[in-house]
Amino acid sequence: MATRRQEKVARIVKESVSDTITHHLSDPRIEGFVSITRVEVAADLRNANVFISIFGKDQASQNKTFAGISHAKSRIQSLLAGRMQSRFCPVLHFYMDEKFKKTLETLELIDKAVKELKSKGPDEPDEPDAR
Repeated sequence: MATRRQEKVARIVKESVSDTITHHLSDPRIEGFVSITRVEVAADLRNANVFISIFGKDQASQNKTFAGISHAKSRIQSLLAGRMQSRFCPVLHFYMDEKFKKTLETLELIDKAVKELKSKGPDEPDEPDAR
């Protein structure tokens, strides 16, 4: 369980990284919608894992966007250090967050199954009765 200090630092990191990607990076590789889904800060506040969801045209453009963000890591880190009011600024580690994507895929499968059940109609049995 994270301490109050870890949660505060995580919130600052999340806001700062999000703002930096949105307003301070001009890399043409960064396209589509980029969302910082969560930030996990180590107990010593020296490292922060930043999980990013990227919604783009296809997987190749998402990978290109992630590469652009990873390439700008030092710029993001320096802007974050300017906002932090502590002695140390956590070192950022970026990861693609696939949870949201998998959730959408699961919801699509559920919708598909519901549509199939509705198309069968209430009169048709699911399986023949073997009595």
